[in-house]
Amino acid sequence: QVQFVESGGGLVQPGGSLRLSCAASGSMFSIYDMGWYRQAPGKQRELVAGISSGGTTNYRDSVKGRFFISRDNVKNMVYLQMNSLKPEDTAVYFCNRRRVPPDSWGQGTQVTVSS
Repeated sequence: QVQFVESGGGLVQPGGSLRLSCAASGSMFSIYDMGWYRQAPGKQRELVAGISSGGTTNYRDSVKGRFFISRDNVKNMVYLQMNSLKPEDTAVYFCNRRRVPPDSWGQGTQVTVSS
C-alpha cells in the first residue's frame, strides 16, 4: 500500500487560485498512474484529474482549462494547480493511484470557495 499526504487547501474567493500538493510514499512512484479526486458533502468521490506514469493528463469536463495536474518523480509529489475557482469546486481533495481498488485514502485537504 502506498500512503498519501495532501496539503495546500484553504478558503478562497470565487475566481481565485490554489495549488494542492500530494506526497506519496514508496520507491516505485514513477511507474504509478496518479489522480486527484474530490468529495463534496453528500456526494460521491469523483476523479478530477489524472496523470499517467508517462505524463499524459486528463481532466473531468467541469475543470478543463482551469485545473492542471503535474508530477515530480524525484520528490514523489503530485500537484494540482486550480485556477478560476468556483463555489462548486468546494470539496475535500484527495490523491491516489489510478487503480482498482485504490490504496487507502489519506485525510485529504479541504478546499472552500466562497465570498
